[in-house]
Amino acid sequence: MADSPKTLPTTASVPAFLAALEPPRRRDEAEAISALLQSIAGSPPVLWGSSIIGYGQYTYHYASGRTGIWPRLGYSPRKAQHVVYLMDGFDGQADLLAGLGKATTGVSCLYIKKLADIDMDVLAEMARRSWAMMAARYPV
Repeated sequence: MADSPKTLPTTASVPAFLAALEPPRRRDEAEAISALLQSIAGSPPVLWGSSIIGYGQYTYHYASGRTGIWPRLGYSPRKAQHVVYLMDGFDGQADLLAGLGKATTGVSCLYIKKLADIDMDVLAEMARRSWAMMAARYPV
């Protein structure tokens, strides 16, 4: 029997979640990322689990037969850094990564310590590319 996903969409208030973040710089930065991603996605934010804010969703299917849902675009305002989830990863984004500024990456995670360290226009373009790729790969 397959494990059920632990992180699912909730009905919790995203504005209340953001308003509770401390310190104020972290809250302000999280609100800025939220506004940016919402403008790109054109859909309202949804709190997934206790700390991931997602925009849109798609259903994934693994070769093992496991399926689930996940946001098409998202982020988590963690204590040490913001994590932006670009579900397509970073293939084809080397040009943008070079101009982004001080950030690190994982498979599909972009880690940002503070927004002052990055170019928000570059982040916006990375999110737009990711959203477009997800829309092409997983049409609604």
